Amino acid sequence: MSDRLPGFSTLAVHAGAQPDPTTGARATPIYQTTSFVFNDADHAASLFGLQAFGNIYTRIGNPTNAVLEERVAALEGGTAALAVASGHAAQVVVLQQLLQPGDEFIAARKLYGGSINQFTHAFKSFGWNVVWADPDDIASFERAVTPRTKAIFIESIANPAGSITDIEAISTVARKAGVPLIVDNTLASPYLIRPIDHGADIVVHSLTKFLGGHGNSLGGIIVDAGTFDWSTGGKYPMLSEPRPEYHGIRLQETFGNFAFAIACRVLGLRDLGPALSPFNAFMILTGIETLPLRMQRHCDNAKAVAEFLAGHPAVASVSYAGLPSDKYNQLARKYAPKGAGAVFTFSLKGGYDAGVNLVSKLQLFSHLANVGDTRSLVIHPASTTHSQLDDAAKVKSGAGPDVVRLSVGIEDKEDLIADLEQALGA
Repeated sequence: MSDRLPGFSTLAVHAGAQPDPTTGARATPIYQTTSFVFNDADHAASLFGLQAFGNIYTRIGNPTNAVLEERVAALEGGTAALAVASGHAAQVVVLQQLLQPGDEFIAARKLYGGSINQFTHAFKSFGWNVVWADPDDIASFERAVTPRTKAIFIESIANPAGSITDIEAISTVARKAGVPLIVDNTLASPYLIRPIDHGADIVVHSLTKFLGGHGNSLGGIIVDAGTFDWSTGGKYPMLSEPRPEYHGIRLQETFGNFAFAIACRVLGLRDLGPALSPFNAFMILTGIETLPLRMQRHCDNAKAVAEFLAGHPAVASVSYAGLPSDKYNQLARKYAPKGAGAVFTFSLKGGYDAGVNLVSKLQLFSHLANVGDTRSLVIHPASTTHSQLDDAAKVKSGAGPDVVRLSVGIEDKEDLIADLEQALGA
């Protein structure tokens, strides 16, 4: 190719991949192996001492996974990436590098219910404390900053309501506080939003969702933007201080603008162990090849479905940033001009019972706990994904008792609307 930078669709197909040097296979092979042979004792020592790059053991790295990592890093505009077993695993590995017992991180209230549960309860056993802020009130993030704050965590498009977060404004708060901004970009995918372009330092995904896209493989990924100085103020000793297990190497000094991705691999993944299966990496890579085509169809269908619901007499309100009347429409125009995503919520006039009844009447929409599938999906968050929250917290997170969440697939939009129409009529 010429010196021009490849476009997004080209990167989605080609980034990180070359024909297999041994067999000539054009598709990335599944390297279904636990371990790799060393050239000699010196080669083994250099790998274990971080003096050379290469394969040791699939828990730490694998050639199939490496293609996936390079591809997503390229799509997000990052310097490096690390694939792990799930989106939840990505969040644990990221925060392990940043937080010591007693430290705090600030998180937007509008998050996936599983993340709220993980942050509120599971992370307590590590001594990590979450402080909640309102993404609709940027000043609430500033008020939440303390000397113990080590990171800010938001979603680019919030689950379940599909609201758009003002990434640049919150990035300004993070910069002032001297902490990294972590953005979960699962619902947007880099096709719609690239958070690094708007000030994010770390991006995480559940690869299970739109990047994989077919509801068949779990995975997560961490993307290092290469933008944060980890040596500032001694806040991040995992990166700035000598690592005794690696003969005193300081990861920040040695690896520069991809030091965070290295830390996640050689300190987090090495010891916590949430490795991604090479088979799942292969499946997700295959899904990413059609990401631009799928995401545009997802968004076009979602807008049509949202417009239909907004005019239905049984519907009290629709929260979809792609509608001109929506409070997040201006942010959607700024951050996601190609479409406001495929996940959104609407409220039914019949409340909780109407929501439960609706999901039981739908035939084409599958009632399950996932998003980002080629198939259209539905769930009633108050009775499922957000059921562990009290009523006030459900409302704050956009999952009130009358709320139904849709993940709109790539079927014919007329069929999706017809299914909703018959279920609402029933």
